[in-house]
Amino acid sequence: MADPRRGGDGAAAPVRVVRAGDTTLASLPPLSLYVHLPWCLRKCPYCDFNSHELPTTPGPAALDPGLERDYVDALVTDLEASLPQVWGRRVVSVFLGGGTPSLFGPAAIDRLLAAVRARLPLEPGGEVTLEANPGTFERERFRAYRDAGVTRLSLGVQSFDDALLARIGRVHDARQALAAAEEAARCFDTFNLDLMYALPGQDGAMLEHDLRQALAFAPPHLSVYHLTIEPNTRFATRPPAGLPDDDTAAAMLDAIVEHTAGAGLERYEVSAFARPGHRCVHNLNYWRFGDYLGIGAGAHGKLSFPDRIVRQVRWRDPATYLQRVREGRAVSNEHRVGVDELPFEFVLNALRLREGFAPSLFAERTGLSPSVLDDAVSRALARGLVERGADARVRPTPRGFDFLSDLQALFLPAR
Repeated sequence: MADPRRGGDGAAAPVRVVRAGDTTLASLPPLSLYVHLPWCLRKCPYCDFNSHELPTTPGPAALDPGLERDYVDALVTDLEASLPQVWGRRVVSVFLGGGTPSLFGPAAIDRLLAAVRARLPLEPGGEVTLEANPGTFERERFRAYRDAGVTRLSLGVQSFDDALLARIGRVHDARQALAAAEEAARCFDTFNLDLMYALPGQDGAMLEHDLRQALAFAPPHLSVYHLTIEPNTRFATRPPAGLPDDDTAAAMLDAIVEHTAGAGLERYEVSAFARPGHRCVHNLNYWRFGDYLGIGAGAHGKLSFPDRIVRQVRWRDPATYLQRVREGRAVSNEHRVGVDELPFEFVLNALRLREGFAPSLFAERTGLSPSVLDDAVSRALARGLVERGADARVRPTPRGFDFLSDLQALFLPAR
């Protein structure tokens, strides 16, 4: 998935003056809000998101109420300071990501969402997603999140196998995963289960078990990710033993595609499967090169203006973020996307979608002529990585999905 995590005294931040570029947009794309809640019970050894283990306290691990209050206050202050950049624009989706957002109690989530609704015009019935970890599962908590305005729960199961969960450092066990998935299905019309495959010591039969368990809950949405060893993680310095080879991992992916299709889930994005009417609105906005305001420690954002497209990053360390918000300086850096960067930035997201993209969408979202893509598209067609429909839409082929990084690299700007 395209993910914004990579990467107060109430005073408004000064408006930055960014020089006009060569971009000219006739209209602005849909706008989403991403909110980063950065703490976890424990940092997973494969995770390169901006997540931080909870400060050690006596007794059961829990987010300190004072820290929870201060952080929500900072988010509201950050949002208020950002409002001049998005005046008059409706928000199509809200995503509370982390970290482990379900460490925040329902009352804190309720207060946060109420503050968002008071300051931004949300689309009626708009999607509001909250990520949750089975290790923080409490039955009443899920119902209370729903009552606070969360419409979609994304549950980080990863596996239903105790041995596999231990090998990847998860804090929950299979029993907790099953109970949390059951309650998610009971409380939410739309929910997502996250699974991982190609785990240390995993074979085809173990993957089949995970798939059967997940599909037994009839999830409207399923996200399935290949375990990758990312730089700056514990697994990068101490790789786990028993990782499946490439052929085994490819066979696992084939099994995932087959089983999900048999259960009525359509693979609409390289790692996402959904029933009709349950695609993730928030992620679709990323993949279609929409805009998103990102608030919270380490949050990334992309904002379009008539004459430029800007990427922003908030201060990454939670304590630093809290301090900078109080100073009216929540944004740590801001970058205007150059015209030569736009084609790659667009296709990096759009080619993750099975539907690909229409040339008209490229023109609308970048302000550039679709002809700037012609050479790269021709090379991708010659290699069998994309196909063109009768409507001129550019779509990844099954081979393009399998070699997505190679396909995307064809659109990198010349150096």
